Amino acid sequence: QLQLVESGGGLVQPGGSLRLSCAAPGGTLNSYAIAWFRQAPGKEREGVSCISSGFPTIHYADSGKGRFTISRDNTQNTVYLQKNNVKPEDTAVYYCAAPYGCWSSTVSRPAGEIDRYNDWGQGTQVTVSS
Repeated sequence: QLQLVESGGGLVQPGGSLRLSCAAPGGTLNSYAIAWFRQAPGKEREGVSCISSGFPTIHYADSGKGRFTISRDNTQNTVYLQKNNVKPEDTAVYYCAAPYGCWSSTVSRPAGEIDRYNDWGQGTQVTVSS
């Protein structure tokens, strides 16, 4: 089964930037759509962004539009989430996943309803605080 590993989280000040990475050690994610989700304390896991395989289709949840950029580098077997102008409400554990596809519903429906090719990993903690 596909295993994904998230990295790049940390403590960042409001207005700062951070880049998260999603990799597939021992495998390849190049033929999969990849999505980012996040879960803040006391809240449900929610979609952030997704990118399709091949010719890229990209969707963003409203929370990240204009601030987050998802991209993939197939030569590095990695998908990135560039987060700019971060806000305290971006504080959450961020997870990547391989959904069956990247559609607007992938980032708008509850994460538990999204069919995936992988189990949830450990995630990477992002804390936005001054």
